[in-house]
Amino acid sequence: MKPVRRSIVLLVVMAMLASLVVGCSSSKTETGDQAPKAETQYINIATGGTAGTYFPLGGAIAEILNDSIPGVNATAEATNASVANVNLLNGGSVQLAFIQNDVSYYADKGQELFEGNQVTGLRALATLYPETVQMITLKSSGIKSVADMKGKRIAVGAAGSGVEANARQILLANGITYDDIKVQYLSFAEAANGLKDGNIDAGFITAGFPTAAIQDIAAQHDVVLIPVDDATADKLMAQYPFYTKITIPAGTYPKQEADVQSLAVKAMLVAMEDMDEQLAYDIVKAIYSNLDRLKAAHSVGELITKETAQEGISIPMHPGAEKYFNE
Repeated sequence: MKPVRRSIVLLVVMAMLASLVVGCSSSKTETGDQAPKAETQYINIATGGTAGTYFPLGGAIAEILNDSIPGVNATAEATNASVANVNLLNGGSVQLAFIQNDVSYYADKGQELFEGNQVTGLRALATLYPETVQMITLKSSGIKSVADMKGKRIAVGAAGSGVEANARQILLANGITYDDIKVQYLSFAEAANGLKDGNIDAGFITAGFPTAAIQDIAAQHDVVLIPVDDATADKLMAQYPFYTKITIPAGTYPKQEADVQSLAVKAMLVAMEDMDEQLAYDIVKAIYSNLDRLKAAHSVGELITKETAQEGISIPMHPGAEKYFNE
């Protein structure tokens, strides 16, 4: 073959190959084979300790969101609960958080444990279930009322916690300050161990009932639940919008023969105001369309209903949540 003819043939072959490549590329674009994938939406959910109520519920919610909302990758994270969760949410390291409605109120207003450190932009998606202020002692202590706590060793919750605020407010409503008791800043588990070992006389625990820490004590000792009388309850409810009256039914704990009146706050699911409205709507819709999975995750799931989801809201609601509940 002559050089000129060989060059022409080579050019023709190269042109055909280029055309083929362009054709394949165009074909892929037209069929969508190379269309950009939808961006994954990561949702980290701040819960609480692994032995608490928030953690299993958070795990169930993560699974619900992963199964119900395309493109979402949700995970539940163990944390130090409400106060820590406010800071995690505000810092952007999580997108959803379980927070007591009283703690959310303090953060939003810059009060109590958030005095001088106000957190704006918190938005409620829903309230979930009541977290009851449970004042516990042993029958052997002789303590039957809040007034009987004077001069006693009282566990008021971890320092700076929502429990500690509950304890201080109930004591003050009964004319008792920390100067009148021997204050012990203890977690649930530490308070339980303190009662069993005789190192404290009574303790405050704010949690959904039955509470594992109290069940643990009651398995070995005669436990007494100290009631919140009507006068104290009415006084606190007038002062703080997040409190509600609640009854701990007889039989909740071993040898508990009668109902016990107390106060409760609410566990809330909270996001920040910059969460996309459609995403917030989808999250709430997914959760309340799969309540059976929350019931399977923890017994308090029985108390989570769409009808009570706006009770005790202590901060502004997210527009996406409002849209769902107003449908």
